[in-house]
Amino acid sequence: MDGSSRKGPDVFRRRRATDDVADDEFDDDFEGSEDGAEDDVADEYDEQEPPVVTERVTTGPWDVTHLPADDSTPRVDLGGIAVPIPDGIELRVEVAEEVVVAASLVDGTSQLLVSAFAAPKSSGIWDEVRTEIGDSLGGTGGSAEHVEGSFGPELRARIPGEEGGTQAARFIGVDGPRWFLRGLISGPAATDSLQARRLEDVFRGIVVNRGGDAMAPRDPLPLHLPREAVDAAVAAAADEEQDEELRLQLQERGPEISEIR
Repeated sequence: MDGSSRKGPDVFRRRRATDDVADDEFDDDFEGSEDGAEDDVADEYDEQEPPVVTERVTTGPWDVTHLPADDSTPRVDLGGIAVPIPDGIELRVEVAEEVVVAASLVDGTSQLLVSAFAAPKSSGIWDEVRTEIGDSLGGTGGSAEHVEGSFGPELRARIPGEEGGTQAARFIGVDGPRWFLRGLISGPAATDSLQARRLEDVFRGIVVNRGGDAMAPRDPLPLHLPREAVDAAVAAAADEEQDEELRLQLQERGPEISEIR
């Protein structure tokens, strides 16, 4: 299917792209074969083709190559993802070491935090990640329940707060072609389905651009500031430079006295 600083557990650890397989994994299957049966079984394994991932019909989130031709939804381009911004919803970006790592959509006192990652070509990672999140929360004083939600399996969670206690949250995720999109809903929308609709619609309208570069599974997709923000920053810097030049000119000229007769 095309699936301010953060507080909470470190629940998204990078894994190796491939895991080592023991050389004797299939030895027991072939022991005791007679009359060439071992060779026949080996040939059968050799001739098997790698698994094919069947893409399911989706209503979003979308892969950039699968977006319907008649889609005209305006979106803010952040590089790895393009995000729709309905009226009344504010877009914020999270920056770590001068790199954009996530996007937040704020609707009143509710928030949707979105992150996108590379995933293996042969399978999705949401099932595995969901389990890791639940285990991690259980070890830090929180809790999580696996339920069926708007985008398939999700986690209804209680996350430890900064000042003690816990707060409600929803972890949603979608596996796409070689990418994984994760959302964290917090605030009233985490428990109120009516308040969650607008943020769910935003998540559903996201377009993911995985790109063709080789990436290890779980590497975050590269994001950048919106073009509008970059242009505004450049314009502000230019205005500030002009103001500074004007101040310097006034300082250099000094006081002026006019004599009237």
